[in-house]
This record gives sequence, C-alpha cells and structure tokens, in this order.
Amino acid sequence: MRELIKCIAVVMITFTMTQCTKSETAQAEKHAETSQATSEKENHKHDDKDDLKYVSREVQVKGDVVNPFTLTVDSLKKMNVKELTDFKIVCQSGLTKDSIESTKAVLLTDILGKAKIAQKDHKDRNFYIVARASDDYKATFSWAELFNNPAGEKVYVVFEQNGEPLKKKGEMIVVSLSDTKTGPRHVKWLKSIEVTRVK
Repeated sequence: MRELIKCIAVVMITFTMTQCTKSETAQAEKHAETSQATSEKENHKHDDKDDLKYVSREVQVKGDVVNPFTLTVDSLKKMNVKELTDFKIVCQSGLTKDSIESTKAVLLTDILGKAKIAQKDHKDRNFYIVARASDDYKATFSWAELFNNPAGEKVYVVFEQNGEPLKKKGEMIVVSLSDTKTGPRHVKWLKSIEVTRVK
C-alpha cells in the first residue's frame, strides 16, 4: 500500500512539474513576441496603419557638405550599386525581425563622397552623420566609423529588396550590416542624410 501511495505521489509531482514547464515556456514565448513588437515601435513611433503616410520618395543630403543634393531611387541606380544577399535585421532583444534574400544598395560613403563633406583639410575629421526618417527616427554615424573603419564598408542605402521596390518601408532605407544588432540603425522611410561638424 505504501509503495502504491509513493508511486501516485511521484506521478502527481511529475505531472505538476511538466505543467509548470509548459506554462513557463508559453510565458517566455509571449514575452519574446511582446519584446519584438515593443522594439519595433521604439524604432518608429507610429501605428502600422499609418506607414504609407511616412513614405518619402526623396532624400535630402545636406548640412556641412560642399554639394548638397536630392537623392532618389533613379539617381541611386546610376551610382555604384551593390547586390547583397542573405542578411538579417535583428532587433535589440536579439529576435530576427526580417530575413532578406537579396537586395540592391549603395554605400553611404559613396553618397557622402558625392556630397563632399566640407573638410578644411585632411585632419578635419570631426563630423557626425545622421540618417533621419520621416517620422523623425534617427541613426547616427561618426566620420571615423564610416571612413576609417571596416564598419563603413557595410553601411548602405537600400532601394530594392528581393527584386521589388521597398514600397511601405519607404523608397530608401539605411542599414548598418556590421552592427551586432542591425535593428537599431535600420532606418525605414529615410528622409534625409545630415552631415554636422562637431563644435
């Protein structure tokens, strides 16, 4: 009889632990989904239904540059276009927001080279560059990061994804593929690229 009671107790304990594990797993999955959604909202603070309102068809390259100009998809296509394959957009929580098979893009340094940063001489390097979205989300890069670091070779303005225009994400996007978490500097609805001298 005692052995039977022990067996029943073991079965009940095992069942309870299994249910707890399932509950904890479900809570963890729910938390991860919530974290991803929160991270996306922190990046661009407006409702998804309003996305089309923020689409910008032109990007102003301006600030402390010699040749400010307006960038469009057509003008990007005439520059040194790179074809990129198989990269992911990873948000701050570590979750993958988007997996991209192929895309066409131009290096941010090539765009800045066309604008020509207003340096007084080769030692004049204290500038920062802001990629600004039409909803005012921003990503910042330093001159040294772009022009004196391998990271600069992986910062792009993207205009095509998987053979299609970007549409709802805006016609052009900035992405920094050397970042461990690519989401925070993934700027959709790109509106301007602004060069500022550090004072």
